Amino acid sequence: MTASPRDLMARHALGEIPKILTLLDRTPVSRTYGCFDRIYWHYRMIDFPCGMSQEFVYPLALAWSLDIEGNPYRRAPAIRDFVEAGVRFAARSAHPDGSCDDYYPFERAAGAAAFSLLACLEAASIIGIEDDPEIRDFFRRRAKWLADHQESGRLSNHEALIVANLIRMSALEGPEWEEPLRARAARLLSWQDEEGWFDEYGGADPGYLSLTIGLLAESDRRRPDLGLRPACERAIRFFAHFVHPDGTVGGSYTSRGTQNFFPHGFEIAGEWMPQALEISERAASLFAAGGPPCYSDDHIIGHHLWSWLLCWAEWREDRPSSPSPAPSAYFPRAGMLVDRKADQTLYCGLRQGGAFQLFSGARLTLADSGVSIQTHDGKTAVQHLAGDYDIAQGPEGLSVIGKMAWAKATLLTPLKSVILRCIMISLGRFFPDLVRRLLQKILVTGRKDAPFRFHRALRWDGTGWTVRDEIFADGGWGDVARIGIAGFQTSSTTIMARVWQANHIKPWQDLTAAIARLGDNDPLIIERRLPGQGAA
Repeated sequence: MTASPRDLMARHALGEIPKILTLLDRTPVSRTYGCFDRIYWHYRMIDFPCGMSQEFVYPLALAWSLDIEGNPYRRAPAIRDFVEAGVRFAARSAHPDGSCDDYYPFERAAGAAAFSLLACLEAASIIGIEDDPEIRDFFRRRAKWLADHQESGRLSNHEALIVANLIRMSALEGPEWEEPLRARAARLLSWQDEEGWFDEYGGADPGYLSLTIGLLAESDRRRPDLGLRPACERAIRFFAHFVHPDGTVGGSYTSRGTQNFFPHGFEIAGEWMPQALEISERAASLFAAGGPPCYSDDHIIGHHLWSWLLCWAEWREDRPSSPSPAPSAYFPRAGMLVDRKADQTLYCGLRQGGAFQLFSGARLTLADSGVSIQTHDGKTAVQHLAGDYDIAQGPEGLSVIGKMAWAKATLLTPLKSVILRCIMISLGRFFPDLVRRLLQKILVTGRKDAPFRFHRALRWDGTGWTVRDEIFADGGWGDVARIGIAGFQTSSTTIMARVWQANHIKPWQDLTAAIARLGDNDPLIIERRLPGQGAA
């Protein structure tokens, strides 16, 4: 008998539990018992534990509690002990104000604090230790820090996590949490664009949006008086346009380049919005077709595990019979386009320099992140970083003109590492947000133009798409070591990007030989009929 997509999702999630148990210090007499950061407690390569790692208590608690067929962790006493140890280690390793660090000591990272607090609150509730004095004190300290703290940059999924945490604290402890809860809920709602998407560092990222949707749907069920449902519905309607025919989501044409798909919120919202179940059905279909993207990274697998297990628990038996794709649409404020013509579907990010993915039926035929140029000094110029481009869009095609930018490729060196540590234990421990803003500018949001310009035009001729790229070298071609087009390139720091998925088996298109024939003032012109790999 063929397993249902729901059961395949659960099996996939349970198959990752050994990984998180390997990451866990499981020795009760160890002083790091309950720590999930193997790099810290086992390899001893860093000098502080990553607070985000304690999020693993949530999927572990769900695996312990859910009656999934063939679940070896169901009600296992040792698993319950590990969950409790994980919550206690989160409490004992936190700073006195309840905050925690993620990548740097004294960083006090809001995302790590919010993710791990939600996990600990839920895990403690599942195994029945939420009234333990040590644990309750930890919940109060961390929730208060989150309620009072406003991180630099707009990360709507973090704000939605804070709202979810404050809802739980209000249920645990009463009215004292109501004022900060309502303030943070209002702040989150103010970050929703009129097109339906929520801001993630100044743009729309469907992958992160699926997590925000999940948190909104679950928070609305707990607290309908907060008025979150209309915003959740608008977000779902926007998101529906960007679920690819093969069930995948996102890529380099989106603001953060993620390929996330958190399905549990769509099951919850399915109670009052049938379209949400159509989206969830398409996500679940991935598990029957070779699996979702590989998220088995020590820092991000936890988010997906608890979403998959919650999706199994929230599953609704009344399913849509034949999910239908959303129609063509252009969202100018997001700079994102989905264009369905014949059996071809084009997804394009105009604010990402015209990066796109093209599907024929349910098959990805071409992914294109735009032209990349490597110079002889090792720097890389790309066209897919968000910029102030000259954009034109109409029924028969689109055009994007602008300057390329230097990819963000800053790496730590021993000297930089020592300097960063010195900064964090001196200035950083008192002004962590100042350091965070500087690092965000270096790694995420800042942009430095490169001496190359591009013009990308995509045209529909009635039977197929043609893409024409013109690349201009302001200082001539002599400094160019390599030039080409990749399918899934991401060139800024996004923790949840650059994961592997099956349709990434696409070759790099090397165009270096073409520039040998060009004079310094000549543009490189690449014209292709899609789907095709030939260049002219």
